[in-house]
Order: sequence, then C-alpha cells, then structure tokens
Amino acid sequence: MNIKTKTELLGMGIKELEDFMESIGEPRYRGRQVHMWIYKKAISSFYEMSDLSRDLRNKLDELTRISIPRVLKQRASIDGTRKFLMELEDKKRIESVVIPHSRNKDTRYTLCISTQVGCPIGCAFCATGNSGFQRNLEAYEMIGQVLGSERELQKRLKSNENGLITNVVYMGMGEPMLNYDQVIQSIYTLNDPKGINIGQRHITISTSGDVKGINRLARENLQVTLAISLHACNNELRNTLIPLNRKYPLEELIPSIQEYIRLTNRRVTFEYLLLDGINNSREDANMLIKLLKPLLANINLIPYNKVEGLEFQPPSPPQVNEFYHYLLDGGVNVTLREEKGADIEAACGQLRAGYRK
Repeated sequence: MNIKTKTELLGMGIKELEDFMESIGEPRYRGRQVHMWIYKKAISSFYEMSDLSRDLRNKLDELTRISIPRVLKQRASIDGTRKFLMELEDKKRIESVVIPHSRNKDTRYTLCISTQVGCPIGCAFCATGNSGFQRNLEAYEMIGQVLGSERELQKRLKSNENGLITNVVYMGMGEPMLNYDQVIQSIYTLNDPKGINIGQRHITISTSGDVKGINRLARENLQVTLAISLHACNNELRNTLIPLNRKYPLEELIPSIQEYIRLTNRRVTFEYLLLDGINNSREDANMLIKLLKPLLANINLIPYNKVEGLEFQPPSPPQVNEFYHYLLDGGVNVTLREEKGADIEAACGQLRAGYRK
C-alpha cells in the first residue's frame, strides 16, 4: 500500500486507537497496547511490538504508519544542547533543539519544537524567516518531534529511562498561531496522562503577535504559558523587525494580551531580543517599562545571536547588564536568558532547515 494512503496512528488517543482496531476486525484492547508502544516507548516499527501477534503486526504494517521523524543529523553544543535536523515523510526538513536543565548526569530536558516548515512572518533578524515558508506541520509531526528527540536522547545517553523531556516550547521554526488548530491538538496529546504526560504548565507557546491566535488561546482553558516576541516598543521599529506588526500593531496587541491575562489569570512572558544600536538605548528601556509594568508579565532579555548573512549585532556584555539592571530598577519582572546552543546555531533566531557543510 502506498504510504500516503496508510492511516496515521501517531496523534491518536486511546479511544481513537481502540476504535480503529475495532474497525479492522481486531479487539479493542489492541489499541491500548499500540498506544503504550507509541507514547511510552517511542516505537514506530510494528515488528518491535512484542505483545502483538505476527499476523497483526503484518496487518498494521500494511494498513497504517507511525511517522516519527527521522533524525538525519545532530550537533552537540559545549553546554549540552543538541540540535536535531529531522526529515518528515514528504522529505521536508525541520529542526528541533533539546536543552538540558543542568549539567548533572540525571538532568531533564526542554525541547524546542517547530510548527511549520519555514516561516511566513519574515522577521528581519531570524534565520528561519529569511529561509521562506513551505507548509504547516500536522499535529502528529509536532508530537513526532517529541518522541523522536526522546528516542535520540536515550540512544545518545545510553539510557532506557522514559520522560527525559519534561518541558516543550513551541519556539522553533514557524509561527504557532498561524497553525493554531494543529498546535492545540498536539498540546492535548502531549498532556495526556496516559501517554507522554507533559504538564500544561510545562508547555509554552510563543507568538510574534498574532492577535487572532492570542484571543482564541485565551478561551481554550489551558494552563500553558504564552510568550510574546516583542523586541520593540514602538510601531515604527517593530514594523521593521516583525512585519506582522503592520497587521496587528501595538495598539491591538497589548489590549489582546490584557484580555488574555484577565481571562486566564496567567502571567505572560515578553521576549526582548537585544540588538546593538537598535533597541537597547535608555529610551528603549523606559518605553519597555512604561508598556509592560502595568501587566502581569515577565520580560525575558535575550542578547542577539548572530545569523550569517544578517548585519545585526549583539550589545556588549556590559551594555546588556546595564539594560537589565535599569529594567530591574524600574520595577518590572525581568530575567536575562542564559543563551544555550549558540555555538551550533541552535539559539533563538538561528534555526533553519539544514546544515551548511
């Protein structure tokens, strides 16, 4: 059977798998068995599912597929971060990044996943946006990044332990809000306590400011964290850095975030990329304080990570510290991100679907 006509099992919950098994003339409990192999063991080959009969394994192989992406290449940073280049069923390529929480041997990991192949937003400072847009990912392809990364970590660490990845951030390639339905569907699957079981409070969705998506998320009754890629506090500069601002200027974005906070009572994170000579002046800091101090918000300062072919530069460490302490003295909640993976182009703004030789 052509792989395109096979039924995709990845992304199905227990009931869906039970229903599917019944539809092909098998007992419903077989769905629970397959569910365990997919979500607890990250197994994509039916021939490794040892508690299924040989006939059933052959049948499932003929009729279905489990499309956990294949890791083509990986790069390891000196800080323990790993970047995976993954290939999807249609040969499109995406990148995912696993970030260790510490240098301890038994550390857990945060996984940064992609939601699109490329990105249509075209942020001026971002490698992904400058690489063009190809298509949205399906929910199962996002889930597959988690399972594929977990499997690869187990292999590299020579570990049989499950649950190495405890946090997921939708901050990789693409704008999550422009693939909203698939992103939300993947979150419910990742959160399923009978499956991967990643807590909602351990999941973050980042957006460049898609107001329509923010308004929808506010009404989902989810306990995920919302992160806003802000990077500028006036429309003129933000229009240049983030073209989506022309559609949703700050006069629309900030009220939508206020409404999100009102409905969810959840603190919002604002990402602020520090670009030397562009958005790191004392005036910029004052505008940031004025804009965000009234909100239930955290500011996450990120010194710019250089991208080949782009002219932006990061401020010097003393300039970064001065900006950080000025915000702190201004009474806002602010953290200075310890950037990881920059030496392997895995940090904020550096992802693109391929490696240069």
